Amino acid sequence: MNAAPGPAPLRIGNASGFYGDRFDALREMLTGGPLDVLTGDYLAELTMLILGRSRLKDPDKGYATTFLRQLEEGLGLAHERGVKIVANAGGLNPAGLADAVRQLAEKIGVPVTVAHVEGDGLPVPDGYLTANAYLGGSGIAACLRAGADVVVTGRVTDAALVTGPAAAHFGWRPDDLDALAGAVVAGHVLECGTQATGGNYAFFGEHDARRLRRPGFPLAEIHADGSSVITKHDGTGGVVDVGTVTAQLLYETGGPRYAGPDVTARLDTVTLTPDGPDRVRIDGVRGEAPPPTLKAGLTRLGGWRNEVVFVLTGLDVEAKADLVKGQFADALERGGGRPPAEVRWELARTDHADAATEERASALLRLVVRDREADAVGRAVSGAAVELALGSYPGFHVTAPPGKGAPYGVFEARPVPAADVEHTAVLPDGRREVQEAPARTQELAELDDPPLPEPYPATSTRRAPLGLVAGARSGDKGGDANVGVWVRDDDAWRWLAHELTVERLKELLPETAELTVVRHVLPRLRALNFTVHGLLGEGVAAQARFDPQAKALGEWLRSRSLPVPVPLLEGVPLPEVTA
Repeated sequence: MNAAPGPAPLRIGNASGFYGDRFDALREMLTGGPLDVLTGDYLAELTMLILGRSRLKDPDKGYATTFLRQLEEGLGLAHERGVKIVANAGGLNPAGLADAVRQLAEKIGVPVTVAHVEGDGLPVPDGYLTANAYLGGSGIAACLRAGADVVVTGRVTDAALVTGPAAAHFGWRPDDLDALAGAVVAGHVLECGTQATGGNYAFFGEHDARRLRRPGFPLAEIHADGSSVITKHDGTGGVVDVGTVTAQLLYETGGPRYAGPDVTARLDTVTLTPDGPDRVRIDGVRGEAPPPTLKAGLTRLGGWRNEVVFVLTGLDVEAKADLVKGQFADALERGGGRPPAEVRWELARTDHADAATEERASALLRLVVRDREADAVGRAVSGAAVELALGSYPGFHVTAPPGKGAPYGVFEARPVPAADVEHTAVLPDGRREVQEAPARTQELAELDDPPLPEPYPATSTRRAPLGLVAGARSGDKGGDANVGVWVRDDDAWRWLAHELTVERLKELLPETAELTVVRHVLPRLRALNFTVHGLLGEGVAAQARFDPQAKALGEWLRSRSLPVPVPLLEGVPLPEVTA
């Protein structure tokens, strides 16, 4: 006798990975194929600072207005197709956005019910602009169970946009930890939109460029046990395979325990298997009780910064750089004011010998200054740079006229007791349903690294870029950077697991040499995940580094050469070489 079939999977799509993502993605996802729920992630660490400054100008704002404009053409489509919409576009004012959605629905004549989740806003300490706890998915689930067609939230975890709808649909309880953990993993894959469908992908060159021109947004088919299949609408661009899903799983994560307010997902239990064209199955995920604290994000204005980029063309680039640096320091001293607290120079040798165009003959010397006071980085700096125009190195010019300086922000993360945060679902009829903090919690603790595979056999090697064998994806978490590195077969894993140690990483990336670097081993993904503490200073909003979000840190690592076993390079195309 055949077993009765289980409930149909819940199809959850994504239409936004950040505030400013592809505007027409919401419409594309609604018209491209069947969906049950459409989510949108609009809140990054930097976004909260932007919304905080917006709210200072207009207390009724503080939410992602782009979402409203998308709904003007998408709300009717969602209603016709029976698709629920769940988005964290509420930012600092989810109640205000919910009211705006109701007004829009009335204006365009679409009979939808709207609910929102609040309670993430925390008392803002003196000197800070915003303070918000990262909530889980229970408030979203309560809104959907109460019949909401549209749910908007403030600061929730990115994965909560998936765990909430899945818990509501399948009736999961807080102690269904494995199912919740599976949904967290699916939610993490979806949250950055087209990064799961071939965007920002290390091995993009192995796919038809026409497919990658406009990747479709991803969706997950969530099953009742928490397993899922990651895919995309038929006929859309991009590609979904084990590599693209692995890359996104490693993005902005750390060790095997991926903690959240609903559950701690064990990334070391994730199994990925192909499930047909553009389909990858995720299963085997195990969950543990969440920690007793929530992550809270605080933003503040950190000071002021200014930037000048000098163009150095032709011969004697190093000498030209030395000349202008000395002249600039002298000009600041003669100005009589206090020099900026931080002065940083970086020479990028973008120049080529005997170049056929002037641009290819030029290097860029970047000056960045930062200080608590606006005056220290304003006219004194721009004036010193401009006044050198006729008395410095031959060919003097800059990429843009120096400005008066601009404020920069700082993001800080702190733990807050979950029991102290009043996570509240405001239902479509206005009733307020406070969500209880998890009854069972577990303090987060590091796991011992699992046993490594047997080392790759001793053989001849060739010095070659790591990226010929390994993929990587990197990103930011406050002032720390994360670099995930993975390979695609067991032989390469035997080599990588032993070769790419913390010491080797620091050798390959000299900027990390004096910093604390932690390595985590994820054998099921054939991956290593590195956290580089402090690389990004005070975080993306502070713009303290050339690549302030560490987006290209992984690609820099892949470009670095080391001894690679020759058998692993068989059939691998040689990299482009720039003369």
